[in-house]
Amino acid sequence: MDFNASLRKAVKTGTVFLGQNKTQECIEEGKAKLVVVAKNSPESVKNIVKEIDIPVYVYEGSSVQLGKACGMPYVVSALAVVEPGESDILNVARV
Repeated sequence: MDFNASLRKAVKTGTVFLGQNKTQECIEEGKAKLVVVAKNSPESVKNIVKEIDIPVYVYEGSSVQLGKACGMPYVVSALAVVEPGESDILNVARV
């Protein structure tokens, strides 16, 4: 599975919320099916996902690279996948 391709497809065809605040909202509301955090995310982001029962994928690149993988021209430290759309991104939770 090409994670970057799956992520971009999820962003285009599904429901994905980008950013620390939106990710936290999705977790608290029980909407998130998968949370992705950049390897260099701030401690505040890492603390959000420490003790949740939702699958968390640590993106091996930086937050700049995660933003680019999403097709966005800005930094993304965390994101929440609510609906994967046509993507197979939820399969990373099973790896």
